[in-house]
Amino acid sequence: MTAKFNFRQSLALLFFLSLNITLFAQSADYTVSGKVIDNDLKVPLEYATVSIIDANNPSKVTGGVTDIDGNFAIEVAEGTYNIKVEFISYESKNFNNRKVNSDLNLGTIALGVSSASLDEVVVRAETTQVDVRLDKKVYNIGKDLTTAGGTVSDALNNVPSVSVDVEGGISLRGNENVRILINGKPSAMAGFGSTDVLSQLPADAIERVEVITSPSARYDAEGTAGILNIILRKDKTLGFNGSLTLTGGDPANAGASANINYRTEKFNLFNTTGYRYRKSPGNGFNDTEYFEDREIPLLEDIFYDRNIEDRDMDRENKGFNTNLGLEYYINDQSSITGSIFYRNGDDEDLTTNISQYFLDGAESLGTTRSELETEDDESYQFAVNYINKFNDEGHQLTADFQYDINKETQAAYISELVDYNNTGVDDISIPREETNTLEDRTEYLLQADYVLPLGENSQFEAGYRGNFENTVTDYELRQENDNGVLAINENQTNIFDYTENVQALYTQYGSKFGDFSFLLGLRLENTNLKGNIDSQLTEEELREEFGFQINTNFDNNYLGLFPTVNLIFELGEEENITLGYNRRINRPRGWFINPFPSRNSRTNIFQGNPNLQPAFSNAFDIGYLKRWKKLTFTSSVYFQRETDAFQRVQDNITISGPNDTEVDVIRTLPINLGTNDRLGAELGFLYNPASWLRLNGSFNFFQFNIEGEFEGTDYSQENNSWFGRFSSKVSLPLGVDWQTNAFYMGPSDEIQGQRDGMLSIDLALSKDIFNDNATISANVSDLLNSRRRQGTTTTDMFTQYSEFQWRQRQINVSLIYRFNQQKNQQRRENRNMEDNDMEGDF
Repeated sequence: MTAKFNFRQSLALLFFLSLNITLFAQSADYTVSGKVIDNDLKVPLEYATVSIIDANNPSKVTGGVTDIDGNFAIEVAEGTYNIKVEFISYESKNFNNRKVNSDLNLGTIALGVSSASLDEVVVRAETTQVDVRLDKKVYNIGKDLTTAGGTVSDALNNVPSVSVDVEGGISLRGNENVRILINGKPSAMAGFGSTDVLSQLPADAIERVEVITSPSARYDAEGTAGILNIILRKDKTLGFNGSLTLTGGDPANAGASANINYRTEKFNLFNTTGYRYRKSPGNGFNDTEYFEDREIPLLEDIFYDRNIEDRDMDRENKGFNTNLGLEYYINDQSSITGSIFYRNGDDEDLTTNISQYFLDGAESLGTTRSELETEDDESYQFAVNYINKFNDEGHQLTADFQYDINKETQAAYISELVDYNNTGVDDISIPREETNTLEDRTEYLLQADYVLPLGENSQFEAGYRGNFENTVTDYELRQENDNGVLAINENQTNIFDYTENVQALYTQYGSKFGDFSFLLGLRLENTNLKGNIDSQLTEEELREEFGFQINTNFDNNYLGLFPTVNLIFELGEEENITLGYNRRINRPRGWFINPFPSRNSRTNIFQGNPNLQPAFSNAFDIGYLKRWKKLTFTSSVYFQRETDAFQRVQDNITISGPNDTEVDVIRTLPINLGTNDRLGAELGFLYNPASWLRLNGSFNFFQFNIEGEFEGTDYSQENNSWFGRFSSKVSLPLGVDWQTNAFYMGPSDEIQGQRDGMLSIDLALSKDIFNDNATISANVSDLLNSRRRQGTTTTDMFTQYSEFQWRQRQINVSLIYRFNQQKNQQRRENRNMEDNDMEGDF
């Protein structure tokens, strides 16, 4: 806030000084000149202010600003003057009672960063700050020690209102239908809507996270829960600077990443490159009891009524990513930025599943199933951004083009051996399986945004965005036949070609009247979803195979209006009330649509549903914020009604196996269930009671009421749940910082059972070394090894208790080394980021 206020003051002063230059030009006889530079970096300071005040008549003022090379030359009449040189957040310099009776050259004037500004940034940089805007809350991540050496997913799990489940799924206020953006746009860095990539990018790449629970019309209408906009770091400091991060941990975790930036007056070259090697052991457990006897999968005439699966996962991930960009400053008002992002992942996962089958309480058969899955994927992103600032009041035009490519190859080799056999059937042999998946994905983005200030406190915006995405999934299943040969299962082998095109026009208008501000917007979106399934089976045969009607060639169009209303009332300088309304859409994507099942287990599969329709929601949000000197308090109450809401249901079906056999499995299937009403409230605080202690926490309580049925079964349900987090940071002697984060997800009733509560605690220690140019830290993620999903599912055919832990307790040690990044540079970087934040806000 301080930087914004000073910036606007400076603009007013520049205008005043420019006017005086014109008035005094005719009587000017001599020139006062010089050059202003940064005292530490010895680089020019553009737009430094030079004020020349008549010593005998202080009301008589002239002056000017420095150019791109830090030079100034101001004409004045003969006389005696007090000369003052200023730059935002720097100590000013004064030259008093200078007599001008000839040209005066003040030479090179070096300014240093003010101690007051330096103290401010030390506090701001080390704490997570919250800033409330008309349509969002902005959380500056700060120095979160517990995520040092971690990933973007780890960092998001420490943001209020956000939770990340054990599989990396991201929820906002307990709702999974959240849209992930990178720098305001969908991106290959965010995994084309999947969150897998976020678990590979380093956490220190994040500058801030925008939690947008009431998105304005400028944002994509996707995501009924709202939007998480991840802003990545991009240094704007003049000169060459950067940082290097090295990480090691147990279980095996090794990584290196570098952020490098080179800035001149005409261009800004930036690069982030990282490599990661990681092993992530996990485990799962299922205990399923059936109400009727059933055949063991792939084994005829062998029955059971209970199955226990104990699963161990040994995952190995090797990944490389780099982002190279160049921003070229065409002139003082316009620039063009080009960037190339590349990511490569090489994964190898070994899953061992020990199964025990029981009949009437007695052990019948024991098997060990091994699945070796390899995955190689590459992503490319090419992006161009153009911005033209017509003036300093915010009148500007931006245009973006983005092209994303992703190629992914998966192969799985599945075998199962008999450990013990009490069935009385000899020579039991379970056929081998092999799957091969090739996925090609491309996406184009075209976007243009126009901002026009109207007077001092009003603003008009309009824009266009087009997203054009195509995914082709070529899936092949081979199963061992009686001759020991892997033969294609034609019933489940297929090619799925899916296209999603979304085009939108929007306009919005915002204004401020005294303490009241509003932002009204309307977005028109057309969604076109097209799919083609190339299978050996007809639609009737597919229905017989999977139990519901599947349209193998569909072309659906949805045209919708999405209004937004955001209001804010300032009760005082540090207190406000906000009110928001928005209409949103949740489009079915990716694996939620592909109807051919996964093969993670012989008895448990996931199957997509190509008949899914988009879900729509209307949401209301009322918020309150109050700041004291050491405490910031935030709260909100929200309500959302969603129609055609997505839900996952489990049922029992029979699918085809090798040698014309049939296999009974438990299927998880996403469906459009009905309406989902969500009502909730959240509280948060940031408290700094002393210079050595910082505390923050949040609590979110919500209830939902689901109404709907599927295949004659009523899944209506009412449920309450909650989650909370608490974090403390303590500065210990010898410059050591200690941080503790705790997160608890309360238990919840699901539409077919219940989920147990879950507790997770993270610890970290950190110390600056080498004259504060480097930081060494150690952290423990999931200290109690308790971050696991547990719950019970009950249907008409079975009851199942399950546990799942995606990743076990992790210990990391990290070293971050910074070069040419003194604290004054960090201050200017923050100032530049804040100035950019002014765009589009009131």
